[in-house]
Amino acid sequence: MKYFKVLLGLALCTMICSCSSNGGQSKQEQNSDEAVRLSMWDTNQEKVMKEIVADFEKENPDIKVQIEMASFKDHFTKLETQYSGSVMPDIFFMNGPNFQKFASNNVLEPLDDLVENKEIDLSNIPDALIDLYTYEGKLYGLPKDWDLTALWYNKEIFDNAGVPYPTNDWTWDDLKNAAEKLNNPDEGIWAIASQAATQEGLYDTIPQNGGYIISEDAKKCGYNSKEAIEATQIWIDLLKDGLSPDIQTQTDTSAVELFKAGKLAMIYSASWNVPEYMNSENIKDKVDLVVMPKLKERAATIHGLSYALSSQSKNKENAKKFLAYLSSKEVNDKWAKSGAVIPANEASLEIWTNAYPDINLKAYIDELEYAKPYPISKNTSKWNYLETMYLNEIFALQKDVDTGLNELAEEINVKLQEEK
Repeated sequence: MKYFKVLLGLALCTMICSCSSNGGQSKQEQNSDEAVRLSMWDTNQEKVMKEIVADFEKENPDIKVQIEMASFKDHFTKLETQYSGSVMPDIFFMNGPNFQKFASNNVLEPLDDLVENKEIDLSNIPDALIDLYTYEGKLYGLPKDWDLTALWYNKEIFDNAGVPYPTNDWTWDDLKNAAEKLNNPDEGIWAIASQAATQEGLYDTIPQNGGYIISEDAKKCGYNSKEAIEATQIWIDLLKDGLSPDIQTQTDTSAVELFKAGKLAMIYSASWNVPEYMNSENIKDKVDLVVMPKLKERAATIHGLSYALSSQSKNKENAKKFLAYLSSKEVNDKWAKSGAVIPANEASLEIWTNAYPDINLKAYIDELEYAKPYPISKNTSKWNYLETMYLNEIFALQKDVDTGLNELAEEINVKLQEEK
């Protein structure tokens, strides 16, 4: 609680200065009791959300919904500032890394009454997503969408090399053997991108090898385990063997852009990249995907956004009506048809796969069976930056895996203890 109070104290100063420069509350804040305020980021989703709001207002003419946009970078800082001034939006986008910080400081309103009253049906929501947004036995986030990682591949590169396409039965050994045949430095083509990535890499291979990132009770980091070290080393071996572009190359041109340019035969890629690949004239007719290759066991780390309700909301009754509507199959179908995100409701998944019928989007859905919740703690951002720092050094081959991960785990454990 101490961290949040200090942060909010600083934020309050910002709010006071901001309000005084405007001569008081902004028009947007003055109208907070008149409309349900929804705060979100991602302009790619704004059009769909406006359609959802219009449909809701048509069915509920006495309730107005006001959309407030912010960049992802500013979204959570803005919410903290608004909390300090008691002017938070009623509903806002929430992600896993920030969830427990907000929930543990009483910023969020529990949603269990909506479930108990059957206004929200969680029966078709993946259990891992429900777990992600549950804190101390209470649900504080209504799952909106989800994302997983799959293995994408360029069929043209495989054909030119005479290598059979990946299948859902592939193991990591199959991937490595294919990579050695696909690599073609003379043509400027790499077999695969070994990225200093978490969700699109280590958060998948470490649990596949029997390890973990953060323990379920959020008291211990598992990066220093034998399982985690082995599951990281396999990525580093790809770099050392020249089967992947080095980290400097990937810094200059991202792995996604290299794949779109036809310079990568394979890439571990999250579902949020689907629209980008399918809108690329260069590769949209050349690519497909399968589930991630297996190590010791099947595992995939799932993440997704949720809608959260402010504990400060002065318009909770109408806000809960809108939340119930957002949970409906009608709304999930609308997200599915857009192709922008994978809807949380599994009953809408067939519509999503049909948004791009020529590729195997079912690969993402198949991974739901063994999906594990995204690793978080009460203040995830405090150790996320450590991951970035150490993993960049390890993947740049500036620090060996064993040393780097042991140092990383030691520092993360300190941060976890500070949360208690």
